Amino acid sequence: MFLRKIALAGAVSLMGSGALACSYENEVPIKSLSAGFEAWKALTDAMAECGNFQAELDQEFRTKQPAAFEANPALYQIGGVANGTITPLLNAGTIRPLDDLVEKYGQNLKPNQLIRINGQIMAVAMMVNTQHLMYRSDVLADLGIETPTTWDEVLAASAKIKEAGVMEYPLGATLKSGWNIAQDFNNMYTGFGGTFFNEDNTTAVNSDAGIKALEMMKAMTEYTDPEVLVSDSTYVQQQFQQGKIAMANLWSSRAGAMNDETESQVAGKVVMAAAPKAMEGGAPATTMWWDGIVIAKNISDAEAEAAFRLAMEGMNAEMVQGANDAAIWLVEGYEPNDLAQGVIETATAIPPPPAYPSTTQMGLLHSALGNELPAFFTGERDAKATLVAITEAYTTSAKEAGVLK
Repeated sequence: MFLRKIALAGAVSLMGSGALACSYENEVPIKSLSAGFEAWKALTDAMAECGNFQAELDQEFRTKQPAAFEANPALYQIGGVANGTITPLLNAGTIRPLDDLVEKYGQNLKPNQLIRINGQIMAVAMMVNTQHLMYRSDVLADLGIETPTTWDEVLAASAKIKEAGVMEYPLGATLKSGWNIAQDFNNMYTGFGGTFFNEDNTTAVNSDAGIKALEMMKAMTEYTDPEVLVSDSTYVQQQFQQGKIAMANLWSSRAGAMNDETESQVAGKVVMAAAPKAMEGGAPATTMWWDGIVIAKNISDAEAEAAFRLAMEGMNAEMVQGANDAAIWLVEGYEPNDLAQGVIETATAIPPPPAYPSTTQMGLLHSALGNELPAFFTGERDAKATLVAITEAYTTSAKEAGVLK
């Protein structure tokens, strides 16, 4: 419910009064490490106007942040995180509470931007994100295909597009081995009503919902590029932009790139809709996310203050107005447009999709999924054996982490 409220609040946010991108000159050298999609570029570009700031935009940020923040002093003062990637930093105790800094510099923040863990503000959200259906409206219209609302309908539409000879591989998917394929399983698994854990912290994925999720994902690969196991969000975004695919369940943070006429051959032709359901009466097969900033613990208080102030200067209405289409912003100044439709429809569905859990257990399970799922798609294991392998891998790591006895 919390992430759903965030999504709705962001979707109906009204225009606020503009502000200068930077109202002061930053004199403290500050570095940040975050993902590399357009929203982060917009924010960090705005922060850079204050001076003495260096942004590292890297889609592999999640693998680099833990060690970089554990260093003393930390290698970066600011981290870009989401509800799935903040967990290792919380577990390691390498980010600091922000309550005092919010009180001093966060006057323009809204309550739904304050991410509290055990009562303390540990992050500030700037946007909501989810994977939802993107499709080529012209291709579907030419073939008389209605907007798919279930994964069965997506597969049927893919078959019709392929049979018509419009595209050899009409469906895109983020099934890159590791984090991406694990997240796509999470989406489909919750769509089939699966729960990740039992009351004793053992994982519950070895279930009927787990089998159904794997079978549906395997069915998708009949219509995807054969190289789908190296396909991440950037890969799928480029497939869309080059006119190679007609549909994909892709992150909403990639929506703006579809209409970028400098790099997209299909500007104005890609429409956003709710994430497809895995089963009738179920929630959209996706999870809700937020993206935002954290401040490193292993830096001086002066650096922490300078870093947070800089982040707040960048996270303002002028930045949003200059990059309105780059995200579903929670920052004042955002005006929802057609690109937000998929997020709004997904977040307001009944029942709604769950928020991705920010827990140690989920982090361990996500890693186990990423490591063990590829064997199913290469034919090395069947569905049942794959779920057993995932369970065993999670159990081993959970015992090592003290989550299980």
